[in-house]
Amino acid sequence: MNAASLQSFLAMGGYAVYVWPAYGVFFIVLLADWLAPQFRRRRQLRELRARMARQNARKDRSSQPSTAST
Repeated sequence: MNAASLQSFLAMGGYAVYVWPAYGVFFIVLLADWLAPQFRRRRQLRELRARMARQNARKDRSSQPSTAST
């Protein structure tokens, strides 16, 4: 493969202006499709930890004896 044939390949027969951006969009969508579940999982785990911390704090507050005297 020489430089002329590589240049011809990259030019895509005059359609490179349409072909290469399509490849770019495809790979961006593919990357987003791969990363989205990972970000969603992290967010859900963070929300679950916060919810559990709130429940534990609420349980601790309700189990402590009242300091108010009557």
